[in-house]
Amino acid sequence: MTNDSKRFEAVIKAIDAANADDPRTTTVNGAARPYEIVYAERMTERMAAIYPDASEILRIAARAQHIRRWDIPRGNYPEGRNGYNDWRKACRKHHGEVISRIMAEHGYAADEIARVVMLIKKEQLKKDRDSQALENVVDVVFVEHYFDEFIGKYSKYDDDKIVDIVGKTLRKMSPKGHAAALSLDLPQRTRDYIMAAVEREKETLAKLAAVAID
Repeated sequence: MTNDSKRFEAVIKAIDAANADDPRTTTVNGAARPYEIVYAERMTERMAAIYPDASEILRIAARAQHIRRWDIPRGNYPEGRNGYNDWRKACRKHHGEVISRIMAEHGYAADEIARVVMLIKKEQLKKDRDSQALENVVDVVFVEHYFDEFIGKYSKYDDDKIVDIVGKTLRKMSPKGHAAALSLDLPQRTRDYIMAAVEREKETLAKLAAVAID
């Protein structure tokens, strides 16, 4: 194993160690596991499936996407869109700080660390190929594993509201992300919401596809 491979593996282990403290759990194959450990593994798995040639930097960003997210409780911020956006901004800043320390401890250069932080903060979306790739993976993982949880949490929303939310997610993705999401074995209800959103957003999605950087 090369030194570069060793430092990469060490960073992945450190990310998992940081996420192992998550007090929240999710059940996978009948066993309760730390919530963010499972999320990070799903991000890595989906990144490998959609982007098998992803760089080391992009793979680190995927693994660290939600590192220690529970440190920034959603309940500390007001309800509503403004409160949600402030919470997400605080989370991304926190994720960037945690992964910066980990990468520095394992010999990564300042420019490499800055690149990972930029990706985690979702900067340059639609302009930077890696940033778009990470967004695609985030959204596909959400559809694959967390959409039903989202529907249950916001059961007060009617179908029109759900379709609107899905449409906004589709706009952030590129055609490669759309194809990956639609290739999943999804529950019929989930697929119906996605197809309704695709139909509603077809003109906007066509314009975005014409300038996509896949």
